[in-house]
Amino acid sequence: MSGFLAAAAAGILIGRAWATCDVGGSSANSLTLVALFVPLWIVGALCWVLPYGLLGRRFHSGWPIAAGTAATLFFIWLAATWLGMPDDYPAPVCGDNVPGWWPAWIPT
Repeated sequence: MSGFLAAAAAGILIGRAWATCDVGGSSANSLTLVALFVPLWIVGALCWVLPYGLLGRRFHSGWPIAAGTAATLFFIWLAATWLGMPDDYPAPVCGDNVPGWWPAWIPT
């Protein structure tokens, strides 16, 4: 379930960034996001499986949950900045391919 939610959050951020910066067409972007959803889901699930597999046996406190949460947030940020804000695409609408709604304190 957590992998699905992480993939959905990453997909929404990527799609919103593409729509704001006028990257591609809406139908092409939709098909690309549908194709990306399964790999994003798998990686999002691994963000929880690996910490629980590695830390869950040794630590029975909140460390596995904290590690899974940190890994998931890092994954969503990485997917949104790497796939959602491509450096090589000339975006006439967004400066430096960063949408205006993206917080300035989060690095891209």
